[in-house]
Amino acid sequence: MTTDLFGTSRPTTFQVPVVDIGPYVGPGTSQQRAETAAAVDHACRTVGFIQIVGHGVAQSTIDGLTAAMDDFFCLPLDVKKESVIAGVNRGYSAPRTEQLSLSLGVGSATRMNDFFEAFNIGQGVDAYPDLDLPPEHYADNVWPVGVPGFAEGALTWFAEAGRVARTLTVIFADALGLPAGYFGEFTDHSLDVLRMNNYALPPGEIELVGDLTGMGEHTDFGIVTVLWADRVAGLQVLAEDGSWHDVLPEPGALLVNLGDLTARWTNEVWRSTLHRVKPPVVDGRIERRRSAAYFHDGNVDAVIATLPGVVGPGDVELYPPVTVAEHISSKLNGSRNLVSNDRATREAQRVLDSAV
Repeated sequence: MTTDLFGTSRPTTFQVPVVDIGPYVGPGTSQQRAETAAAVDHACRTVGFIQIVGHGVAQSTIDGLTAAMDDFFCLPLDVKKESVIAGVNRGYSAPRTEQLSLSLGVGSATRMNDFFEAFNIGQGVDAYPDLDLPPEHYADNVWPVGVPGFAEGALTWFAEAGRVARTLTVIFADALGLPAGYFGEFTDHSLDVLRMNNYALPPGEIELVGDLTGMGEHTDFGIVTVLWADRVAGLQVLAEDGSWHDVLPEPGALLVNLGDLTARWTNEVWRSTLHRVKPPVVDGRIERRRSAAYFHDGNVDAVIATLPGVVGPGDVELYPPVTVAEHISSKLNGSRNLVSNDRATREAQRVLDSAV
């Protein structure tokens, strides 16, 4: 074990802890909940990633999600491009149209080497009829034509992943010693997004040359991410020592990682961990990998400032207050509009210092 500047012991070998959140999903004793909160706190301080079990998501919900993804991503590219919606975080993103590393200000705006394709859905303004919310953040969903069951499969998973994310914020409040329901005022109209990703592309759509990147080095933008992924190699997570490590979800587990806003809240006592996707190339072809990331990002108008009691005497406050809208917009402007983000200097330096 090593000890960091906060006095937290960090493992010298990298592993993503498995935590049972069942006591918060179903009936659980106060002791069981305390043990779960302590395990989550330890994972957030040392790794920033967690494998959660006991989440209560039915296999039928996962099956509906993967069927929806398979039905859409198997379509011809020109058909999928009919669902491209410019200017909002919805619809289809074609291969090599994004560069996630630019969300950190790292990378080249002239080389789009992230070969993943994705389909995004999210919470629209109609979900909050009593609020005057900006449509660019709470945009309507677009649904592909000729893919029966796609909306049902995606929305059912969206609802369940959202339930898990909100359960996690309840655990976070307990783990951080905050009042019950503390994060409610920051998330009661959260601009949540589900991104369904596909890394296997038919021959002829991509050249297998150079150092391929499925999804470049990045941190997630918001509060917490709930990820379903195939048990296929590809996801890599950056350890404290600057080395990259493969992460494969345990059977039945969902991967959870913290986003930038939680790192800001906790003054980096909890980590927003850098990760990337570099799937294997076998016999000149990319091995198929799918994932679905639910981003719980917070209210667009919420101000994120360091939590009370986090910065002790002699400590330095690492981040100024920022609204969720300001933060998310600067990150998306990098990854999707290819305008390098100059506000992520701390995360960018960790990429530059990391081993290849």
